[in-house]
Amino acid sequence: MNKRIALIVGHPDKESYNYALAKAYKKGTKAAGFEIQEIIIQDLEFNPNLQYGYRKRTELEPDLLKSQEILKWADHLVWVYPVWWGSVPAIMKGFLDRVFLPGFAFSKRKDSLWWDKYFTGKTARIICTLDQPGWYYKWFYASPSHKAMKKLTMNFIGVKKVRITTIGPIRLSKEEFRIKWLKKVKKLGHLGK
Repeated sequence: MNKRIALIVGHPDKESYNYALAKAYKKGTKAAGFEIQEIIIQDLEFNPNLQYGYRKRTELEPDLLKSQEILKWADHLVWVYPVWWGSVPAIMKGFLDRVFLPGFAFSKRKDSLWWDKYFTGKTARIICTLDQPGWYYKWFYASPSHKAMKKLTMNFIGVKKVRITTIGPIRLSKEEFRIKWLKKVKKLGHLGK
């Protein structure tokens, strides 16, 4: 079976290193013959505000409906984004709020605190950049964005196997450091990981 990969880029700036990482990953997948579809959140036309929460439905824009199709289609979800203030960029948070809705990604059980997960069987890779070393983010800040994306988002909807690649510090990094990581990320794409 050929692996189907959704590559989701959450950085709002297309000239960022995150886009270079996404491009490297995509090159690796193409060389290996995997099927890949991209969701470039910055290019989508949608209101990132889940205005009524879950109390009242907000109709999904065509770009979000297309994103849901890609996410359903994929076996493997690859997220590329920077960590800002211990979290994901605002545009990506809005995407998560608007796309991973009850009825699509999960459903709450009647008269229960439990829920059904609709993304079981899928895997994920998080590739994120930091302006500090990864070990510092882990030991001094307890990796809040990693926990939010892995446990409170991916695991919540049924994606059990989630691997995280943390790249940092990017700020003040040398070209050889960035090139080394582009090669590593391309290899991840080639392996479909």
